[in-house]
Amino acid sequence: MKDIEIEIQVNIENSEPLLAFLEKNADFQKENHQSDEYFSPAHRDFTENRPIKEWLRLRDSDGKYSINYKNWHFDENGRSQYCDEYETEVNDLNQIRNIFKALNFKPLVAVDKTRKTWIYKNYEIDIDSVKGLGDFVEIEYIGKGEGADPKKITDEMVDFLKNIACGKVKRNYVGYPFQLLFPGETNYEEV
Repeated sequence: MKDIEIEIQVNIENSEPLLAFLEKNADFQKENHQSDEYFSPAHRDFTENRPIKEWLRLRDSDGKYSINYKNWHFDENGRSQYCDEYETEVNDLNQIRNIFKALNFKPLVAVDKTRKTWIYKNYEIDIDSVKGLGDFVEIEYIGKGEGADPKKITDEMVDFLKNIACGKVKRNYVGYPFQLLFPGETNYEEV
């Protein structure tokens, strides 16, 4: 599903069953270090509304650079199920930063993490260790299918973790940049 991202970000009570399952059943892709910088235009501050709907990110992933924009869609309870996502590689982060500065984009926060990635069926499963926040699991749907139901897919992702016996699964709907910017506003829901 081009330009649509369906994913969950969770804390799990016990990561050992998940790691054992992934080592036995999934295809390990890589471990890498990612440095993400988030920006907001001065004329439209992304952080002034709750929930935050938009993020603009520059990423350095072990020397490979990209720019990414996400526009989140929320249900009636303010929970995100999917987003429009536009991403492309760039050659020079410093030049993009200079462009952002010239256009009056302000830096918001930096996210520093180590990510281990596996592929299992229609899922990309990442185990992230985020500086200042701790460890998380992200599962992104990489299957095909126009018109896929994001709520159904995210429910299946949670069931996948529960069936592996990871213990309590606590989901947040705000992402790493929000958690670093507004730690007192981050809520985790047991699902």
